[in-house]
Amino acid sequence: MNRFNVRIYGLLIHQGKVLVTDEIRLGTEMTKFPGGGLEFGEGTHDCLIREWQEELGIDITVGDLVYLNPFYQQSGFNPKDQVLAVYYRVFTDSPDQIPVVQNPMQFPTHQEGAQTFRWLHLEEISTENLTFPIDQSLVPTLKHLD
Repeated sequence: MNRFNVRIYGLLIHQGKVLVTDEIRLGTEMTKFPGGGLEFGEGTHDCLIREWQEELGIDITVGDLVYLNPFYQQSGFNPKDQVLAVYYRVFTDSPDQIPVVQNPMQFPTHQEGAQTFRWLHLEEISTENLTFPIDQSLVPTLKHLD
């Protein structure tokens, strides 16, 4: 069965940097933006708030819609899925309380489900810093958000 896979991501920008997450999912190392899959019956803002609470344990305020991929993207995990990714600006009162690492894939243990967070400088971010084509297509827009 062909289906849509709707992903909702938050762009937290603080002191000229954007927050990214490094993860190991389904045996794949990836760097992406914090967020995840929209559940049936859930609004996009509710999804983002839930995902950030699950992943980071922090409360966020959802801001403006920043980007929606305008092109077809087949899922890298399920060839029958078409990915639609939605990116919002997000804000928090406690960006300095987010536990971050300095280097890519700096996990306490290198295993399925591992996840860390780190800041990338907006001036230096490039498509090579991100794993997925939709995230990569967002890079030019990111450079104008600070």
